[in-house]
Amino acid sequence: MSIAEKAIVYAALILADDNVAITADKLEAITKAAGVDVEPIYFNLFAKAFEGKDLNELLLNVGSSAGAAAPAAAAAGGAAEAAAEEKPAAEEEEESDDDMGFGLFD
Repeated sequence: MSIAEKAIVYAALILADDNVAITADKLEAITKAAGVDVEPIYFNLFAKAFEGKDLNELLLNVGSSAGAAAPAAAAAGGAAEAAAEEKPAAEEEEESDDDMGFGLFD
């Protein structure tokens, strides 16, 4: 991430912390006050990216996505079913050793 991108992200965090709407003009004002040269296109890109979103809410919910949990749970469920299917096969092999008439402690 470039210095210009970091400056805009920090500017967006400052605005969100003060509960101020994140606009291209406000992002530009903060980065200019900080003395960081940023290409003008970045202001509009970041303003549109954050438009209608609560940045504080996004930060609090990092990693707690319900949408990502469902496929992970389904994958884990499938792995558990496969492991459950493998266990009876292993037990059958152990039983076949007992049928031979000798054991480890005989």
